[in-house]
Amino acid sequence: MIRVVRMSFMPEFEEAFLLFFNERKERIRHFPGCTHLALWKDKNAEAVFYTYSLWSHPDDLTNYRNSDLFQETWAQVKLWFNEKPHAFSADQILSL
Repeated sequence: MIRVVRMSFMPEFEEAFLLFFNERKERIRHFPGCTHLALWKDKNAEAVFYTYSLWSHPDDLTNYRNSDLFQETWAQVKLWFNEKPHAFSADQILSL
């Protein structure tokens, strides 16, 4: 399962977010069921980032979202948002 989350931050918190994400990325990436984690930066919008993660099963993502790691991480980063984040999940059906 693919999970993409778009997050738009107040520009003054961009660096804080990057430092915070860097500190937590290994724990997120090695959470049971997470097989890939990437952070993308929008080329056309200031302080907009996307997380791209792959999960073995939807229950793995649910377990992560219910974990202390997610709750603590989200509690901090949501203070820096300047708009509501957008998330979607998908299944890959074709790869070239």
